[in-house]
Order: sequence, then structure tokens, then C-alpha cells
Amino acid sequence: MTIPTLQAHGMRMPRIGLGTWPMKGRDCQAAVESALSLGYRHIDTAEMYGNEDAVGAGIAAAGLPRGDVFVTTKIWNDKTNGAAIRRAFDACLARLAMPYVDLLLIHWPSPQLDLPDALDGLAAIRAEGRAKAIGVSNFPPRLLRRAIERGVGLACLQVEFHVQLDQSRLLEITRANGMALTAYSPLAKGGGLDQPALRRVATKHGATPAQVALAWLLALDGVAMVPKAASPARQKENLGALALRLDAEDLTAIATLPKDRRFVDPAGLAPDWVNG
Repeated sequence: MTIPTLQAHGMRMPRIGLGTWPMKGRDCQAAVESALSLGYRHIDTAEMYGNEDAVGAGIAAAGLPRGDVFVTTKIWNDKTNGAAIRRAFDACLARLAMPYVDLLLIHWPSPQLDLPDALDGLAAIRAEGRAKAIGVSNFPPRLLRRAIERGVGLACLQVEFHVQLDQSRLLEITRANGMALTAYSPLAKGGGLDQPALRRVATKHGATPAQVALAWLLALDGVAMVPKAASPARQKENLGALALRLDAEDLTAIATLPKDRRFVDPAGLAPDWVNG
């Protein structure tokens, strides 16, 4: 199976990847190995997940050339400048047992973040070839614009995005600046899949609500997604979204769903999504 890719600032990212939070240890390694055997070529992890070692072991066990697998990792928000990001990233690579990652992101912004210095730190890591592309995660519109204005060539924004959360403001910014947008929790942590509108569209196409939700994201230009799936059956189900084509009637039905539901909004960590 060939998974379509999108390009941004020289980065070529498979549009469906495997999210690995909160899997750990042998379960995480097995999930990575299974996904790669099914045709996945994009694996998403993070320093905070505590599973980079398992992700790296799963990729190594799969026996694929390193260049065939797109790996994203993220630096936690307690690293507030370029030097701290560099030290943390050195440890990430050691845990992954890899010479480089394909995409390196700042995981969450913090009030203490020295944004210019942090972005310059990311750019220096990229210049060394240890991260092929760089970006940010969980940045609201105003902060994302500030980051882009630094001019370091951000390739990707990763945020929560699904059929019940409108991210059109962020999409407008990423598209205008040649960036990709990666949707995490693209299945709304399962909480949005019981909507009657989704079930009707799924029944019409002989698909599952999860496949409809992912197909909706696939219909959007410049969007990738990293649904978490531990079992081979669920991983295979998610890949089935690639064959699903939604028509205008389907899109109209999905448009009736609420678009203001966040499932990842941790107190004390999340930014001001509207004005930040």
C-alpha cells in the first residue's frame, strides 16, 4: 500500500502516520512493528511520551532502511531556549538510536519560552542534518504567526484537529506559508465517532465512522494525521480511509457537527487558543 505524501519546505511527509501516545515499552514496540508491516511509514513520538526507546526499537526490528520511515519527535515545554532544546534533543536521538529525525517540534509553548532563541536552536539542529525539518505544536494563531516571522522555515504545525474542532484559522496560516498541518487526536479520542451524521455517512459507504473522520481530513489540502492505534486491526481500519471518497452530500452532513469540541486542553499547559 502506498500512502500519499505532502510536501512542505523540502519535507515529504506521509499523510497518515501512527500516533504512539500513551503506549510504552513492549506494547509500543509491537504497535510500531505492526504498523510498519501494514505499510505505515510515518511514526510520531515525543520526549514526554516516554516511549522513544520503544519506537526506535520497533523501527529497527522492522528492518526497513532508515530513509523509508518518517519519524517525528517533540521537545517538552520546560526547555525554553535553544541550548536546552539541543540538550534534550541529544537525549531524544540517543533513545531513538537514530542519527536524525525527519521532523522536530516544540511540543507546547510556555510563557517562559524564548521563542526567537528556541527557533534559532531548531534551525541550528536542522543545519547539522540531525533534523530534516522543524516545526511547532499546539501554537495558537497569533503565536504561530510570530514563529513564522522569525524566518527559520518552519515546515509543520501539529495540533488537535478532527471533525468536531474547527481549525480553519490555523489552516489558513499554514497554507499561506507553505507549511503542513498534522492533526493529532484525529478521531477525537473516540468521543466524536458516535455522532449520527458520521454513522449515516459510514453506512452509506460501507465504512466505519473512524474511516469517515479520517477521510474528511484527507480531503483537506495540506493536512496529515497521526491516529493512535495499538492493534493491527485498528491500524488496518485507519488505513482504509485512503480508499474512501466523500461526496458533497457527505461533507454537508459532517459540516453540521459541532466544531468547538476539544479533547486535549490541559489546564496550566494549553495556550489561549483564540487570542494567543
